[in-house]
Amino acid sequence: MTLASLAMYVSPPQVAQATHQFWLALGARLRDFGLNAPDVLDDTVRYDEAWLRPDLIFGQTCGYPYVQHLRDKVQLVATPNYDLPGCDGPIKCSFVIVNAQSSAQSIEDLRGARAAINEPGSNSGYNLFRAFIAPHAENGRFFSSVIETGGHRASIDAVASGKADIASIDCVTFGNTLRFDAERLAGVRVFAETPRGPGLPFITSIETSAKDLVILRRALAETIADPALDDICDVLSLRGITFLGDADYQILAKLDRDAEAQGYPAIA
Repeated sequence: MTLASLAMYVSPPQVAQATHQFWLALGARLRDFGLNAPDVLDDTVRYDEAWLRPDLIFGQTCGYPYVQHLRDKVQLVATPNYDLPGCDGPIKCSFVIVNAQSSAQSIEDLRGARAAINEPGSNSGYNLFRAFIAPHAENGRFFSSVIETGGHRASIDAVASGKADIASIDCVTFGNTLRFDAERLAGVRVFAETPRGPGLPFITSIETSAKDLVILRRALAETIADPALDDICDVLSLRGITFLGDADYQILAKLDRDAEAQGYPAIA
């Protein structure tokens, strides 16, 4: 049996439920095309462990780990287009947030602030955030301290509660939270947008055949376009897919290199 894992956008609960419903439809379509696709998503495998599983038929990764260590080890299927603020087709930004009561108006007002990141391997919560801060860093530093929260929602909570002063939140996560868990955002405000780059690609194992990759792409496009799934895709804010290649993701590696060239290799 193959593995299907979609663990990148699994909150709030409405989104998690719709993700599972989406896979039920996509998996059934794949099986109709003759692919060995599981009936349900596997929630027991850690999201980053699924990426390199040889039996991965369908998954989703972050663009930053893709350019760091997944290229040539997985295959890009397609990049989803989300209909949310901050998204432009497959391209998206992160929202830099501060506490709702913060008086900060310019980036200089936040020098010496306490930053929250979800994790260093994140594009939206780290790589794009670092690209935003790098031009303003001095001697490799801008913040007084940095805490790692483990997730975007935890970073929102840290800024709202006053444990941190600033964080960078994936615009899809922010939009989903605004739609279905708006109270969580009551204590923060959007301060700025980060540089933009391609969003989280759907992937499959490097061992998936070229024929099956074509089927994956066709089935994915047809599933999203199926009028019977309009309600599910609406919950997911999923409006289509774009076929991006490895070269399209190089901008994320360039942001990484540019920050290092500016003397800011790590958020600090």
